[in-house]
Amino acid sequence: MAEGWCGDEYLILFDAAEVASASDRYGISQLLPGYQVLGLRGWDDFMVRDSQGRTYSVPTIPVSQQYLSPYEIPAASSSLTKDEPLVGKIKWYVQPVVFGGDPKLGKNVVWLTHEQHGEIVRWWNEKYRALAWKPTTPADSP
Repeated sequence: MAEGWCGDEYLILFDAAEVASASDRYGISQLLPGYQVLGLRGWDDFMVRDSQGRTYSVPTIPVSQQYLSPYEIPAASSSLTKDEPLVGKIKWYVQPVVFGGDPKLGKNVVWLTHEQHGEIVRWWNEKYRALAWKPTTPADSP
């Protein structure tokens, strides 16, 4: 894994051996079938790759195909400027912005490990999908 500042963005880039486990940790195959997580962009977005090798940025919440945005991942992880106090930490909004949380640094921000981040991202995406799905006719009901 490589992480650090690339211009104004903080990037976390998973190496080839970490991509499969990171994709599993975040449940990407359920959220974006055919995609893999390559890293995090600014803590709030994933960098993902589709089965054709194209790369995109997508919010960590909600992970949805409609929010995919083409993104070119920097080629050299060696060009990242390390910021030792941030290594191994991921900024997280206690109440995600999409759910009305405050995006400013303050009481709504905590720092998580990668494992904690995986768990919480999966939980909030499940919550988002449960709230977003509403049957339109009785035939759509389970």
